[in-house]
Amino acid sequence: PLNELREHLYTLPEHPDWIPYRTSYYHEGWGFCITHHQLKALKDETYEVCIDASLEPGHLAYGELLLEGDAQDEVLISTHICHPSLCNDNLSGISVVTFLAKYMLTQKPRYTYRFLFIPGTIGAIAWLAINELQASRIKHGLVAALLGGRGHFTYKRSRIGNAEIDKVVEYVLSQNNISNSVRDFEPYGYDERQFCSPGFNLPVGSLTRTPYAEFPEYHTSADNLDLVAPTVLEASLEMYIQVVKVLEVNKRYINVLPKCEPQLGKYGLYDKVGGQNNVREVQLALLWVLNLSDGEHSLLDIAQRASLKFDIIANAAAQLKKTGLIQEISERKHPLKERL
Repeated sequence: PLNELREHLYTLPEHPDWIPYRTSYYHEGWGFCITHHQLKALKDETYEVCIDASLEPGHLAYGELLLEGDAQDEVLISTHICHPSLCNDNLSGISVVTFLAKYMLTQKPRYTYRFLFIPGTIGAIAWLAINELQASRIKHGLVAALLGGRGHFTYKRSRIGNAEIDKVVEYVLSQNNISNSVRDFEPYGYDERQFCSPGFNLPVGSLTRTPYAEFPEYHTSADNLDLVAPTVLEASLEMYIQVVKVLEVNKRYINVLPKCEPQLGKYGLYDKVGGQNNVREVQLALLWVLNLSDGEHSLLDIAQRASLKFDIIANAAAQLKKTGLIQEISERKHPLKERL
Protein backbone atom coordinates (compact mmCIF):
# COMPACT_ATOMS: atom_id res chain seq x y z
CA PRO A 1 0.00 0.00 0.00
CA LEU A 2 1.06 3.56 -0.73
CA ASN A 3 1.34 4.57 2.94
CA GLU A 4 3.84 1.74 3.47
CA LEU A 5 5.70 2.44 0.23
CA ARG A 6 6.16 6.10 1.20
CA GLU A 7 8.59 5.07 3.94
CA HIS A 8 10.94 3.81 1.22
CA LEU A 9 10.69 6.78 -1.17
CA TYR A 10 13.20 9.64 -1.08
CA THR A 11 12.53 13.06 -2.57
CA LEU A 12 13.62 16.70 -2.29
CA PRO A 13 10.51 18.79 -1.53
CA GLU A 14 12.56 22.00 -1.79
CA HIS A 15 13.59 20.99 -5.34
CA PRO A 16 10.58 19.02 -6.62
CA ASP A 17 12.13 18.36 -10.06
CA TRP A 18 15.38 16.92 -8.70
CA ILE A 19 16.05 13.32 -7.74
CA PRO A 20 18.19 12.81 -4.62
CA TYR A 21 21.10 10.38 -4.37
CA ARG A 22 20.88 8.13 -1.32
CA THR A 23 22.78 4.98 -0.34
CA SER A 24 22.33 2.20 2.17
CA TYR A 25 25.70 0.46 2.33
CA TYR A 26 25.86 -0.78 5.87
CA HIS A 27 22.40 -2.05 6.76
CA GLU A 28 19.89 -4.10 4.82
CA GLY A 29 17.47 -1.50 3.57
CA TRP A 30 15.82 -0.69 0.28
CA GLY A 31 14.25 2.30 -1.36
CA PHE A 32 13.73 4.41 -4.47
CA CYS A 33 14.80 7.96 -5.25
CA ILE A 34 12.21 9.91 -7.26
CA THR A 35 11.17 13.52 -7.84
CA HIS A 36 8.74 15.08 -5.40
CA HIS A 37 6.36 15.68 -8.29
CA GLN A 38 6.35 11.92 -8.95
CA LEU A 39 5.61 11.22 -5.30
CA LYS A 40 2.67 13.59 -5.26
CA ALA A 41 1.28 11.99 -8.43
CA LEU A 42 1.19 8.46 -6.95
CA LYS A 43 -2.30 7.11 -6.45
CA ASP A 44 -3.49 5.46 -3.26
CA GLU A 45 -3.17 1.95 -4.61
CA THR A 46 -1.20 -1.24 -3.94
CA TYR A 47 2.21 -1.38 -5.58
CA GLU A 48 4.45 -4.30 -6.46
CA VAL A 49 8.11 -3.68 -5.58
CA CYS A 50 10.77 -5.55 -7.57
CA ILE A 51 14.48 -5.14 -6.78
CA ASP A 52 16.62 -7.38 -8.98
CA ALA A 53 19.68 -7.70 -6.75
CA SER A 54 21.44 -10.24 -4.58
CA LEU A 55 23.10 -9.91 -1.17
CA GLU A 56 25.89 -12.46 -0.89
CA PRO A 57 29.69 -12.73 -0.57
CA GLY A 58 31.41 -11.29 -3.63
CA HIS A 59 34.37 -9.14 -4.59
CA LEU A 60 35.27 -5.49 -5.00
CA ALA A 61 36.43 -4.27 -8.40
CA TYR A 62 38.61 -1.19 -8.84
CA GLY A 63 40.98 0.28 -11.41
CA GLU A 64 44.69 0.80 -10.83
CA LEU A 65 47.52 2.11 -13.00
CA LEU A 66 51.13 1.97 -11.81
CA LEU A 67 53.59 4.11 -13.77
CA GLU A 68 57.10 3.28 -12.61
CA GLY A 69 59.61 6.09 -12.28
CA ASP A 70 63.30 6.24 -11.39
CA ALA A 71 62.50 5.88 -7.68
CA GLN A 72 60.29 3.46 -5.77
CA ASP A 73 58.83 6.37 -3.78
CA GLU A 74 55.28 6.91 -4.97
CA VAL A 75 52.85 9.70 -5.72
CA LEU A 76 49.27 8.51 -5.17
CA ILE A 77 46.41 10.02 -7.17
CA SER A 78 43.04 8.62 -6.11
CA THR A 79 39.47 9.27 -7.25
CA HIS A 80 36.18 7.61 -6.35
CA ILE A 81 34.03 5.87 -8.96
CA CYS A 82 30.98 4.81 -6.95
CA HIS A 83 28.39 7.12 -8.52
CA PRO A 84 29.49 8.20 -12.01
CA SER A 85 25.93 9.22 -12.92
CA LEU A 86 26.67 12.40 -10.97
CA CYS A 87 28.79 14.73 -13.07
CA ASN A 88 30.77 17.04 -10.78
CA ASP A 89 30.80 14.55 -7.94
CA ASN A 90 32.04 12.17 -9.30
CA LEU A 91 32.65 11.99 -13.04
CA SER A 92 34.79 15.15 -13.07
CA GLY A 93 37.37 13.52 -10.81
CA ILE A 94 37.45 10.41 -12.98
CA SER A 95 37.96 12.56 -16.09
CA VAL A 96 40.73 14.75 -14.68
CA VAL A 97 42.63 11.79 -13.21
CA THR A 98 42.32 9.87 -16.49
CA PHE A 99 43.84 12.74 -18.47
CA LEU A 100 46.50 13.30 -15.81
CA ALA A 101 47.47 9.64 -16.16
CA LYS A 102 47.62 10.02 -19.93
CA TYR A 103 49.89 13.04 -19.50
CA MET A 104 52.20 11.17 -17.12
CA LEU A 105 52.49 8.30 -19.60
CA THR A 106 54.29 10.76 -21.90
CA GLN A 107 56.80 11.71 -19.21
CA LYS A 108 59.85 10.07 -17.67
CA PRO A 109 59.09 10.74 -14.01
CA ARG A 110 61.38 10.68 -11.02
CA TYR A 111 58.65 9.27 -8.76
CA THR A 112 56.52 6.21 -9.36
CA TYR A 113 52.88 7.20 -9.90
CA ARG A 114 49.93 5.13 -8.74
CA PHE A 115 46.47 6.05 -10.01
CA LEU A 116 43.50 4.53 -8.19
CA PHE A 117 39.90 4.47 -9.41
CA ILE A 118 38.03 3.09 -6.42
CA PRO A 119 34.60 3.09 -4.76
CA GLY A 120 34.50 5.69 -2.01
CA THR A 121 35.48 4.59 1.51
CA ILE A 122 35.22 0.83 1.01
CA GLY A 123 37.55 1.06 -2.00
CA ALA A 124 40.31 2.86 -0.11
CA ILE A 125 39.93 0.49 2.84
CA ALA A 126 40.13 -2.55 0.57
CA TRP A 127 43.20 -1.23 -1.26
CA LEU A 128 45.00 -0.41 1.98
CA ALA A 129 44.11 -3.82 3.40
CA ILE A 130 45.86 -5.69 0.59
CA ASN A 131 48.71 -3.19 0.14
CA GLU A 132 49.54 -2.40 3.74
CA LEU A 133 53.23 -3.24 3.45
CA GLN A 134 53.89 -1.14 0.37
CA ALA A 135 51.71 1.80 1.44
CA SER A 136 54.77 3.28 3.15
CA ARG A 137 56.20 3.99 -0.32
CA ILE A 138 53.59 6.73 -0.78
CA LYS A 139 55.45 10.00 -0.18
CA HIS A 140 52.85 12.35 -1.65
CA GLY A 141 49.18 11.92 -2.49
CA LEU A 142 46.03 13.70 -3.62
CA VAL A 143 42.37 12.71 -3.64
CA ALA A 144 40.70 14.20 -6.72
CA ALA A 145 37.01 15.08 -6.83
CA LEU A 146 34.60 17.95 -7.56
CA LEU A 147 36.80 19.39 -10.31
CA GLY A 148 34.24 20.49 -12.89
CA GLY A 149 32.16 23.07 -11.03
CA ARG A 150 32.74 26.78 -11.34
CA GLY A 151 33.76 27.33 -7.72
CA HIS A 152 37.28 28.27 -6.65
CA PHE A 153 39.91 25.70 -5.71
CA THR A 154 39.84 24.27 -2.21
CA TYR A 155 42.71 22.34 -0.70
CA LYS A 156 42.33 20.16 2.37
CA ARG A 157 45.66 19.47 4.03
CA SER A 158 46.88 16.03 4.98
CA ARG A 159 46.63 14.89 8.59
CA ILE A 160 50.34 15.70 8.89
CA GLY A 161 49.49 19.28 8.00
CA ASN A 162 52.89 20.44 6.77
CA ALA A 163 53.84 17.56 4.47
CA GLU A 164 55.63 18.35 1.24
CA ILE A 165 52.42 17.82 -0.76
CA ASP A 166 50.69 20.40 1.45
CA LYS A 167 53.44 22.95 0.84
CA VAL A 168 53.56 22.28 -2.91
CA VAL A 169 49.80 22.58 -3.48
CA GLU A 170 49.54 25.74 -1.40
CA TYR A 171 52.50 27.24 -3.29
CA VAL A 172 51.06 26.41 -6.71
CA LEU A 173 47.68 27.85 -5.76
CA SER A 174 49.30 31.07 -4.53
CA GLN A 175 51.37 31.45 -7.70
CA ASN A 176 48.31 31.27 -9.94
CA ASN A 177 46.77 34.42 -8.43
CA ILE A 178 43.31 32.86 -8.26
CA SER A 179 40.77 32.65 -5.49
CA ASN A 180 41.33 29.59 -3.33
CA SER A 181 40.89 28.35 0.19
CA VAL A 182 43.05 26.03 2.29
CA ARG A 183 41.56 23.99 5.10
CA ASP A 184 43.08 21.89 7.82
CA PHE A 185 42.51 18.16 7.90
CA GLU A 186 39.38 16.75 9.49
CA PRO A 187 38.31 13.08 9.59
CA TYR A 188 35.30 13.69 7.39
CA GLY A 189 35.15 13.91 3.62
CA TYR A 190 36.54 11.67 0.91
CA ASP A 191 39.14 8.91 0.90
CA GLU A 192 41.88 11.12 2.33
CA ARG A 193 40.46 10.20 5.74
CA GLN A 194 41.33 6.53 5.09
CA PHE A 195 44.84 7.23 3.78
CA CYS A 196 45.37 9.64 6.69
CA SER A 197 44.00 7.32 9.37
CA PRO A 198 46.45 7.06 12.30
CA GLY A 199 47.55 3.54 11.39
CA PHE A 200 48.85 4.82 8.05
CA ASN A 201 49.10 8.63 8.39
CA LEU A 202 50.10 9.03 4.77
CA PRO A 203 50.83 12.51 3.35
CA VAL A 204 47.63 12.66 1.29
CA GLY A 205 45.58 15.83 0.82
CA SER A 206 42.52 16.58 -1.27
CA LEU A 207 42.44 19.17 -4.07
CA THR A 208 38.89 20.02 -5.17
CA ARG A 209 36.83 23.00 -6.12
CA THR A 210 33.67 23.76 -4.12
CA PRO A 211 33.74 21.09 -1.38
CA TYR A 212 31.17 18.34 -0.91
CA ALA A 213 27.72 19.35 0.37
CA GLU A 214 28.50 23.05 -0.18
CA PHE A 215 26.61 23.44 -3.45
CA PRO A 216 22.86 22.77 -3.75
CA GLU A 217 23.16 20.23 -6.58
CA TYR A 218 25.38 17.93 -4.50
CA HIS A 219 24.12 14.32 -4.49
CA THR A 220 21.14 15.11 -6.71
CA SER A 221 20.20 14.61 -10.34
CA ALA A 222 20.93 18.32 -10.87
CA ASP A 223 24.63 17.42 -10.71
CA ASN A 224 24.63 16.98 -14.47
CA LEU A 225 26.46 18.26 -17.53
CA ASP A 226 24.96 21.72 -17.03
CA LEU A 227 26.89 22.04 -13.78
CA VAL A 228 30.36 21.52 -15.25
CA ALA A 229 32.32 23.31 -17.96
CA PRO A 230 35.10 22.00 -20.23
CA THR A 231 37.23 25.06 -19.48
CA VAL A 232 36.95 24.37 -15.75
CA LEU A 233 37.93 20.73 -16.20
CA GLU A 234 40.91 21.83 -18.28
CA ALA A 235 41.97 24.33 -15.61
CA SER A 236 41.68 21.63 -12.94
CA LEU A 237 43.85 19.29 -14.99
CA GLU A 238 46.43 22.04 -15.49
CA MET A 239 46.50 22.68 -11.73
CA TYR A 240 47.25 19.01 -11.06
CA ILE A 241 49.96 19.01 -13.73
CA GLN A 242 51.59 22.06 -12.14
CA VAL A 243 51.61 20.31 -8.76
CA VAL A 244 53.24 17.24 -10.30
CA LYS A 245 55.87 19.35 -12.04
CA VAL A 246 56.92 20.98 -8.76
CA LEU A 247 56.96 17.61 -6.95
CA GLU A 248 59.22 16.17 -9.63
CA VAL A 249 61.83 18.95 -9.36
CA ASN A 250 61.57 19.74 -5.64
CA LYS A 251 64.78 18.05 -4.51
CA ARG A 252 67.26 18.61 -1.69
CA TYR A 253 70.93 19.28 -2.35
CA ILE A 254 74.22 19.53 -0.50
CA ASN A 255 76.76 22.24 -1.21
CA VAL A 256 80.06 20.53 -2.08
CA LEU A 257 82.09 23.65 -1.14
CA PRO A 258 80.14 24.99 1.84
CA LYS A 259 82.91 27.05 3.45
CA CYS A 260 82.37 30.54 2.05
CA GLU A 261 81.19 31.31 -1.49
CA PRO A 262 82.96 29.82 -4.50
CA GLN A 263 84.02 32.23 -7.23
CA LEU A 264 81.18 31.58 -9.66
CA GLY A 265 82.76 33.37 -12.59
CA LYS A 266 85.30 30.64 -13.21
CA TYR A 267 82.45 28.14 -13.34
CA GLY A 268 80.78 30.18 -16.07
CA LEU A 269 77.82 31.02 -13.84
CA TYR A 270 78.17 34.82 -13.89
CA ASP A 271 77.57 36.46 -17.24
CA LYS A 272 80.51 38.53 -18.39
CA VAL A 273 78.19 40.91 -20.22
CA GLY A 274 75.20 42.42 -18.41
CA GLY A 275 71.90 43.61 -19.80
CA GLN A 276 69.54 40.78 -18.92
CA ASN A 277 66.34 41.97 -17.26
CA ASN A 278 66.43 39.34 -14.55
CA VAL A 279 70.20 38.98 -14.12
CA ARG A 280 70.04 40.00 -10.45
CA GLU A 281 67.34 37.40 -9.76
CA VAL A 282 69.41 34.73 -11.49
CA GLN A 283 72.51 35.62 -9.49
CA LEU A 284 70.55 35.77 -6.26
CA ALA A 285 69.05 32.38 -7.00
CA LEU A 286 72.50 30.86 -7.42
CA LEU A 287 73.62 32.28 -4.09
CA TRP A 288 70.46 31.24 -2.26
CA VAL A 289 70.69 27.67 -3.57
CA LEU A 290 74.34 27.46 -2.55
CA ASN A 291 73.63 28.88 0.89
CA LEU A 292 70.65 26.68 1.73
CA SER A 293 71.83 23.46 0.10
CA ASP A 294 72.49 21.79 3.42
CA GLY A 295 70.37 18.70 2.90
CA GLU A 296 67.56 20.16 5.01
CA HIS A 297 65.97 22.65 2.62
CA SER A 298 64.09 21.66 -0.52
CA LEU A 299 64.08 23.90 -3.58
CA LEU A 300 60.57 25.02 -2.65
CA ASP A 301 61.81 25.97 0.81
CA ILE A 302 64.57 28.01 -0.83
CA ALA A 303 62.19 29.71 -3.27
CA GLN A 304 59.90 30.76 -0.45
CA ARG A 305 62.76 31.91 1.78
CA ALA A 306 64.30 33.92 -1.09
CA SER A 307 60.93 35.24 -2.37
CA LEU A 308 61.88 34.06 -5.85
CA LYS A 309 59.88 32.01 -8.31
CA PHE A 310 60.32 28.27 -8.05
CA ASP A 311 61.36 27.97 -11.71
CA ILE A 312 64.24 30.43 -11.18
CA ILE A 313 65.47 28.49 -8.15
CA ALA A 314 65.10 25.17 -9.97
CA ASN A 315 67.08 26.46 -12.96
CA ALA A 316 69.81 27.76 -10.65
CA ALA A 317 70.03 24.36 -8.97
CA ALA A 318 70.30 22.66 -12.36
CA GLN A 319 73.23 24.91 -13.32
CA LEU A 320 75.00 24.41 -10.00
CA LYS A 321 74.55 20.65 -10.22
CA LYS A 322 75.95 20.65 -13.75
CA THR A 323 79.13 22.34 -12.53
CA GLY A 324 79.45 19.92 -9.62
CA LEU A 325 79.02 22.59 -6.94
CA ILE A 326 75.98 20.84 -5.44
CA GLN A 327 74.83 17.24 -5.34
CA GLU A 328 71.40 15.73 -4.77
CA ILE A 329 71.03 14.51 -1.23
CA SER A 330 70.16 11.03 -2.54
CA GLU A 331 73.53 10.86 -4.31
CA ARG A 332 75.47 11.12 -1.06
CA LYS A 333 75.67 8.55 1.70
CA HIS A 334 76.35 11.06 4.44
CA PRO A 335 74.78 14.44 5.27
CA LEU A 336 76.86 17.59 5.31
CA LYS A 337 77.57 17.60 9.05
CA GLU A 338 79.09 14.11 8.87
CA ARG A 339 81.24 15.04 5.90
CA LEU A 340 82.58 18.09 7.71
